[in-house]
Amino acid sequence: MASRSFRGLEARGRGLGVSAFFVLAATVFGQQPPDRARTEALARRATERLQALQREADRLAAEERTLLGELRKLEIERQLRDEELKVIDADAGNVEAELVAIDQHVEALQNSERVAEPELRARLVELYKLGRARYMRLLLSTPDLKQLGQATRTVSVLAKLDRDRIESHKQRVSELARTRLALEQHRSELAGLRNAAARAQAAAQRAAQARADLVRDIDQKRDLNAQLTGELQTTQQTLQAVLRDMASGAAPAGETAALPLRPFRGDLPWPVNGQARRRSSDGAAANGIDITAPEGASAVAIHDGLVAFAGTFAGFGNLVILDHGSQTFSLYGDLLEISVKKGARVEQGQPIGKVGPAPSGSNALYFELRVDGQPVDPLQWLKKR
Repeated sequence: MASRSFRGLEARGRGLGVSAFFVLAATVFGQQPPDRARTEALARRATERLQALQREADRLAAEERTLLGELRKLEIERQLRDEELKVIDADAGNVEAELVAIDQHVEALQNSERVAEPELRARLVELYKLGRARYMRLLLSTPDLKQLGQATRTVSVLAKLDRDRIESHKQRVSELARTRLALEQHRSELAGLRNAAARAQAAAQRAAQARADLVRDIDQKRDLNAQLTGELQTTQQTLQAVLRDMASGAAPAGETAALPLRPFRGDLPWPVNGQARRRSSDGAAANGIDITAPEGASAVAIHDGLVAFAGTFAGFGNLVILDHGSQTFSLYGDLLEISVKKGARVEQGQPIGKVGPAPSGSNALYFELRVDGQPVDPLQWLKKR
């Protein structure tokens, strides 16, 4: 399939190249005498578009205010999530410290038990030798009955010490085990809370960044809107001056101004009603789009301009190129027939030809748009459907 760029035109064209298009396109818009009705129509279009741009500017300003309010709330939310994460991290740090202390306590207890183990083992051996009577035998082994009372107290104290020592050891081990289990559970809970807090923090950060990106995008759109408004206001002033000259009967100070194309970005009419699809050529994306439509359907100019080329061109079939000024062009290819001639002025909506068969075999109009001499995405310039 033939390439859809001016480079492709230059490669295939045998009698006319890209440079010839730009020479032809340099023709001044004002070849015809000023016409009051046309000038008034242009002035109305300029005013309507200025009003639309102003509404868009107001909408962008309101949207930006809303986004800035949301951004402030999201920043507060993000700070809260940061603080929440800090608290959880601090709590987790305390739990880890307590677990370390418990482990150290258990280790100290085990060391103490290891030190006391020989004495306790020897005492248990002696008690075992005494048999089931144990303390009773100690009491009865007292040689002097006068010391029986003292021996009784001694045996009672020894028995209590043995019981308390064993019971204390059991309690300490049991308590440490319960504490460690509780701390392990708390650590697990904190890990879950930290993961949730980290996710919430990341979500708040992403939301805040998304709003910040939208605000930046709106700022760029507002800058472009202001630039387009300035261009259109300059043209409108020229048109008003021409109308004043006409009303006074004086000769116009200059040729009738044409409306620039750039301020109408996103508001241009479609050249034909149909579905748009991208077209590929030689494995690379083409600069324009195919708009499917019935054979013989009328293809119209998207904006006022001069016919820079009207004829057959290799790879494009019957082709019409309109010059809209300021190195801005629209191309209409694969036409069944052409209804305009080179050098003629056309108005927006005026038929320039009829839809014919595309190289793919279906009926479609090839449409391409160039701004500042560079190809742009036509769908970004045509009205949204």
